Parts: sequence; C-alpha cells; structure tokens
Amino acid sequence: MKTVQLQKNIDTNWQYLGDKLALKKPLVLVFGNRLLLEDKDIYNEIRDIFKDGHIIFGSTSGDITSKTVDDQSVTVTAIEFERSNYVIKTTNVFNSETEIDSFKIGEKLINQFTKEGLKYLFILSEGSFINGSQLTKGMNTATQDNLLITGALCGDAARFEKTIASYNENPKSGEIIAVGLYGESLEVSSAIKGGWTPFGPERIVTKSKGNILYELDKKPALDLYKKYLGDKSKELPAAALLYPLKVKSTNDKQSIVRTILNINESDNSMILAGDILENSKVQLMMTNVDNIVNAAELAAINASESRKNKPELAILVSCIGRKLVLDQRVEEELEEVVATIGNKVTVCGLYSYGEIAPFNGENDCQLHNQTMTITLISE
Repeated sequence: MKTVQLQKNIDTNWQYLGDKLALKKPLVLVFGNRLLLEDKDIYNEIRDIFKDGHIIFGSTSGDITSKTVDDQSVTVTAIEFERSNYVIKTTNVFNSETEIDSFKIGEKLINQFTKEGLKYLFILSEGSFINGSQLTKGMNTATQDNLLITGALCGDAARFEKTIASYNENPKSGEIIAVGLYGESLEVSSAIKGGWTPFGPERIVTKSKGNILYELDKKPALDLYKKYLGDKSKELPAAALLYPLKVKSTNDKQSIVRTILNINESDNSMILAGDILENSKVQLMMTNVDNIVNAAELAAINASESRKNKPELAILVSCIGRKLVLDQRVEEELEEVVATIGNKVTVCGLYSYGEIAPFNGENDCQLHNQTMTITLISE
C-alpha cells in the first residue's frame, strides 16, 4: 500500500504533508470544510493531481491527519492498493420521488456489490436528510449481518445547514458513497468507544416516531430536556451536542448514544440522529476531556489487539459533540490514537454527524453518536 496526503486551506494552495509519490489508480479520499468543497474548481484541481484517481468527497466538522485536526481546510488522502481491488457505488437520497426510505436506500446500495471476495465496506453518507439507523439496518440486511461496514455521516461544522459528498464530480447534497475492498491479503479491523457517563433519572419513551422524540414519561420531551439543561437551554440546539441521550431499546442488545440534532418548539419534540423506539429507556449523558481522550485510546487498543499484521492505513471517525467538548484540546484524542497504532500508519478521517460501525465483537453495523470509531487496514 502506498499513500500520499495533501492539504489546502483558505490562505494556502495544495501542500504535500509527506513524500510526493506517483500512484496508480488511487482511491482518493477528500475530506474538508463544506464551504471550501463548494468551490466550483475543487474537483478539477484534484483531478489534475490524480489523473487516474477515483475521487470521493465528503464535508466534515473537522478533518483529521496524524498531525492535526483542521476546521478550515481540505485534506486529501490518496491510496494505491498494491494487492487488493476496490469498487465504488453511489446513490442519492433524492433519486426517489417519494419520501426518503433510508432502509431501502441502504439495502439497494449494498446489493450493487458482488459479494464474492468482498472483505470490507467504507460508507460516506450525506448527513442532513438520512435516517442513519435505518440506513445501517438496510445495509445489514443486504449482507446478512456478516460483513464489516464502517463509515460516517458527513458533517457541516456546527452549522447543521447541509452536508455534501460525491464520487468523481463536484460535491452535492444527498449523495451516499460506498467503497468495497476486495483481496485475499486484506486485513481490516475496527473498534469504537465513547467515554460518556449517564446521569439523572432513567425515563421511558412514551411517544416517538422514527427519529422524532415527543414524550418521556408522558410529558413533553423538550420541556424535560430544557429543565435539566437550565440556563444552557437558551443555546439549543447546539447545547444538545454536549448532553446526548443514552437509549436502551428492548429490541437491542446494547445501549446506543443518540445526539439531538434539532428541536421543534411548536410540538415540544426533539429530532435525533437515529431512531428512538417507544418504550425505550433513556438517560441524559455527560463527559469531560479526560474521559473522551481515554476512550479514544481504548478504541485504538481494541482495534489493534486482534490484528495479525501491522496496520498501514487508519480511518478515524469522531463525533462533532466530542470535538465541542474537547475544544482547544481536540488533538489530544488524536495523539492517543497515534501513540497506540504507531506513527508510521497513514491517518485520515473526519469529525462527523454520525459514526457507522459495529459494536466491539459484533458484525452488524450500527449508527453511533459521540464515539471515536477506528478502522485499521493493511494488505
């Protein structure tokens, strides 16, 4: 495996972050600030650098390399697989004339792949309209819960205006890209950790629909949430990223953390990043910098410990809520990961609106919030 990384920001042109190498038909991952990715020349600029590359774009809430986390930049990681192959498929949530069916979108997207020899799927999804938990359920159905799938819902800083993504064209709204890796020598491992702690009473979801939460203990959900936030409720919906919900459904084996993406004052409801079923038990959560950093280190340890070979590439997906808590210390969780996996591993990734990965030790992928998800790849 050979890799090349470049970066540009508002004030600089493209700069190589390491050696400049000639790559054959590379997979080119482009993560960056949404406003910079809306530049009409962005695709042609990268195409000029990687003339035979397969170029994937995704907007972020911060892009990640082994050295830094950057908010006002575009970061390119180009990968030449020397003993493996990859196939890319796409869809768009606006292709259907009816309302968005996230389950069917996920199922149809994955069914485009030839299953023989398929080792791993990386998903980069738009993050504004998709129901991430239904998307992952559809993908799991297409793979019979028996294929490692990790990825991210794209971000848009803390603006929540729109997210964009694309394959071999300028980034646009609604796009979902899947990259399938094939190869006998491929080794892919992953792990997730959160570092958030529940507090306050446990409550029952008494009214919900899809990813909209209306009532807890037969009381308006938003009113209760505001009560616990106190003065911070004036900063909603942004403040909600600091106080996500722990959700335990009778249908699920483990608890899921759910971020509140928006609120609706007219009906006192909260819009979550994924489904929340009626009769689920929920609890507010909180964290601090040390807990988040420690969790990132544990994720790196868990992703590494079962491997036979040393990783060559690490894809990191962390949540915007973690980034807001870390603030000026945001690079500390990155430093812990790099210290664990080694500084010879090429690191790329993004801060997202949702992380896609299985729970540790399981096969079926889930939508997570407020986690650090690490995928390690080698040939």
